[in-house]
Amino acid sequence: MNDTVIVAIVSLFGTLAGTFGGILTSSKLTNYRLEQLEKKVDKHNNFAERIPVMEQSIKVANHRIEDLEHEFERK
Repeated sequence: MNDTVIVAIVSLFGTLAGTFGGILTSSKLTNYRLEQLEKKVDKHNNFAERIPVMEQSIKVANHRIEDLEHEFERK
């Protein structure tokens, strides 16, 4: 076999290995970053679910304070 053909074949395999290695690495990094974003979204969604509960608690507390203020003014 000619030396040029052997060098071309070795170069081809090296290029293919590098390309597929880069694709796999990029894919793993993308998956990792997506998982991190999903965790952040889950935290945000959990917080968004708790906001109405907190608002209701604040309304109840405000009503209690108003009742106490009115009762204090009567005395």
